[in-house]
Amino acid sequence: MKIHFMGKYNGDEDSLPHLPHRPGAVAFKEPDSKSFAIILNIVSIVVFIPLILFLFFYAEPFNISKFFIGSLISVAAMFPHEILHALCFKEDAYIYNNLKKGMLFVVGPEDMTKSRFILMALLPNVVFGFIPFVIFLIFPSFLILGSLGAIAIAEGVGDYMNVFNALTQMPKGAKTYLYKFHSFWYLP
Repeated sequence: MKIHFMGKYNGDEDSLPHLPHRPGAVAFKEPDSKSFAIILNIVSIVVFIPLILFLFFYAEPFNISKFFIGSLISVAAMFPHEILHALCFKEDAYIYNNLKKGMLFVVGPEDMTKSRFILMALLPNVVFGFIPFVIFLIFPSFLILGSLGAIAIAEGVGDYMNVFNALTQMPKGAKTYLYKFHSFWYLP
C-alpha cells in the first residue's frame, strides 16, 4: 500500500485514478453530486444539533473553552481522518483536497470486499468520533473529547451513507470499487 498526496483537486473527475469498469458492474444508487452534498449537509446538521445539545446538558461542567478546543481538534483531525481511510487500501490510495470548497478525500481504484469497504468507511469515524464520545459519556468532565467526538460523528455522514449503500445494495459475495467519485459493485 502506498499513499499518494495529490494536492489540490482541480474539479475534473476524469483526472482521478480509475480503472476500466469490471464486467457486470452496477453503480451504487445515490443522488447526483450536488443533491448528494445538500442531503449530506442537512443530515449532518440534524445529527450535529442533538449531539451538541447533549454535550451542553451532560458535561460536568459545560465549558465553552473546552468545547472550542475539541472543535479545533476535530478540524485538525480532518487530514488524519483521510489517512485512516487510505490505510485501508491494499494498493495505491490518492489523497486530494480543495479546501476552498471544504473537500478532502481519498480515492483508490482497487477492488474491495464489502466488509473491507465498510471498515474503510467507518474506521476514521470510530477513531475520531465514537471512541472519544464514549469516553466522554463515561467521564463527563472530558468535554474536549466529547466535542471532538460529536463533531466528528456529524462530519462522517457521507461515510455512513456509503456503508448504508454497501449494506443495502451489494449482494453476498460482491466486490466494490471506486470509479472517479462513485462506487460500483460487481459479482466476481
